[in-house]
Amino acid sequence: MKNELPIPSCLNLAIAAGQLVVLLALLAAAGKVDSTWALAALAVGYALMMNSAYAMLHEAEHGSLHGNRVANDTIGAVLALFFPAPFHLLRQGHIGHHLRNRSDDEAFDFYFDGESRVWKTLQLYGILTGFFYVAVVLGNLIALVYPAALKAKWGDFDRPTKALLESLNPRYFRLIRLEALAVFLVHGLWIWLWQVPVWRYALLLASFGALWSALQYVHHFGTERDVLKGARNLKTWKWLDALWLNHNWHRNHHARPTVPWIHLPEITPEHDGERGRLLAAYFKMWRGPRHTRERVQNRHAGKIIR
Repeated sequence: MKNELPIPSCLNLAIAAGQLVVLLALLAAAGKVDSTWALAALAVGYALMMNSAYAMLHEAEHGSLHGNRVANDTIGAVLALFFPAPFHLLRQGHIGHHLRNRSDDEAFDFYFDGESRVWKTLQLYGILTGFFYVAVVLGNLIALVYPAALKAKWGDFDRPTKALLESLNPRYFRLIRLEALAVFLVHGLWIWLWQVPVWRYALLLASFGALWSALQYVHHFGTERDVLKGARNLKTWKWLDALWLNHNWHRNHHARPTVPWIHLPEITPEHDGERGRLLAAYFKMWRGPRHTRERVQNRHAGKIIR
């Protein structure tokens, strides 16, 4: 589907450039500060700014960062280095999310007959506490050392994992491997160049990862079991909405995924209701998954992402 509203290409380029400069400065500063409080401030700053960069990366995943596809994917790949993860793996996972959303293949707030409640609880709490980010980052090592593990036969232990692997397009595997190699080379170079202790460097990345992971299901928990309607808009501070490029207008995004971030507040879907509070929605997820007999099949099961 083509973008229905114009992409602010020049604005996005300027924002992405600013994000990259700030992220590089924060990582470099981690090797210079002496105070624990200063290091903590850098970690908070990196978490907030990298979530902003992820929002721009998210635009690239939908082809909405820049009107030129090569420029769009190139900037997306650079932003993905800071995640750090291969852009073409993140992109396929996210596009697949839009196809699987709220189906049995992606309903982390429920467990079904024959499924382990303990396993589903661990999955959900893993999302809430940052372990989902750890799993994604470990994907760099898998993609680099043993890319065959990206094939669906390795996902039989878990339905969402199998559905994700089934959707991956083998044509991108070589590119994903190169992007994974770039992650190790680039971050290794920066650590050496700036003389940043590895634990400090990892702290900044982990601060982003914990926040990013905690936000990954907050817009979907307890929503309608519908691929388009199964999301909610959430309210936070206006400055944070601006920093995160309207990412919390998530119901609007799922209703029209190709609409650029700058237009999202304008397209509230019918019967959307009021925006709930982001923090309140997060704490509601801690009640854990519930049992259900309602089944919603993934209509796109087995579809390969292009």
